[in-house]
Amino acid sequence: MSFIKEFKEFALRGSVVDLAIGVIIGGAFNKIVTSLVDDIITPLILIPALKAADLDDLSKLTIPGTAVKYGNFLSTCISFLIIAFCLFLIIKVINKLNKKDKEQKTQDAPKKPSQEDLLIEIRDLLKK
Repeated sequence: MSFIKEFKEFALRGSVVDLAIGVIIGGAFNKIVTSLVDDIITPLILIPALKAADLDDLSKLTIPGTAVKYGNFLSTCISFLIIAFCLFLIIKVINKLNKKDKEQKTQDAPKKPSQEDLLIEIRDLLKK
């Protein structure tokens, strides 16, 4: 029974639950980015290339005579770049907010006396 208890404690830890939520949201975000790339960016940017190849779908771009689908690879690379850029922006905002919080805390916190100030105070008390 202790194994089940340990597993329950592990599974219900805050960090594990947060990680699970992050993975689920990441999966949903991946679908959004994939749709953005496949349904909006690809048609807008790559229409001339697709028309030149007589294709209507990026996934149909292949090296002639092979099964290499470089269109899928291009789509995946574009999706990766969009996700990486979004994460970069999110982390940049979080770092900016954390920096503001740290600055606010250092301004609000009372200054601690230096070691010299404490020694001077002790000396003055000893004189009395």
